[in-house]
Amino acid sequence: MSLPASVAETAALLEAGGYIADTALATTVHLALAMSRPLFLEGEPGTGKTEIAKVLAAGLSRRLVRLQCYDGLDLAAAAYEWDHARQLMAIRIAEASGAADRTALSSDIYGRAFLKARPLLSAIDPDLPPAVLLIDELDRADEPFEAFLLELLADFQLTVPEYGTIHAATPPVVVLTSNRTREVHDAIRRRCLYHWVDYPSAARERQILARKAPNVAETLSRQIVDFVQRLRKEDLFKLPGVAETIDWASALTHLDQHELTPESVDETLGVLLKYQDDIAKIRGAEAARLMASA
Repeated sequence: MSLPASVAETAALLEAGGYIADTALATTVHLALAMSRPLFLEGEPGTGKTEIAKVLAAGLSRRLVRLQCYDGLDLAAAAYEWDHARQLMAIRIAEASGAADRTALSSDIYGRAFLKARPLLSAIDPDLPPAVLLIDELDRADEPFEAFLLELLADFQLTVPEYGTIHAATPPVVVLTSNRTREVHDAIRRRCLYHWVDYPSAARERQILARKAPNVAETLSRQIVDFVQRLRKEDLFKLPGVAETIDWASALTHLDQHELTPESVDETLGVLLKYQDDIAKIRGAEAARLMASA
């Protein structure tokens, strides 16, 4: 599928996939697509950063290649590694057949057939269909890992010392996300277009809820969003994201709730909040106060 030609078409593509984007976000996504630049999305957990990559992959009919970052992530897990077992077998077969040309044998065992592609290499593999590459939660990886990404983000290529440089036939759409648990290096930021994904306004969150949980009654949906919007102003360890709003609305619907009550809030806070200290702080009188103000 061809790339959207305007900001309006980009917003429509996202909305068709169930993602309600504001104009600023739709503009940044459009420019990233039009300029073939990586898109760096930063924001609190649960604000929908990862979902953007998923929606783009579906809307552009591209395969989604996801690299989930974590502490200790290295090149072998992220980009490529050599299939040492097959290389050793090839050496033994060559020796058994009497092959004496070590230079030719060395060249053969470092061929493409012995190279195992991990997400970064898979996303630019010229023999595979175009991709959307999601580098998720980059801030969870060690800082030195970021250096592995610079060549790919700048030129959509990877250099394998024993093999050569592999170029993407069609540049992948690259989306990087960060929850800002640490600062990502400037070298990464300079290669990307940047957007801070904030919690949605009440009006946009109601739109999102209408798309993602259409079975929720309108009155209940409005009450849920008003409550969550006020809850995000509290001093909590982990504020609820949009994903938690959707889950909470679905949970209340499963319990046949048509409007919020103090009892239903207290009984289902574990869907909305994920830490006991936060639940204990809100349950009871504080939840009733938030309901009353909402």
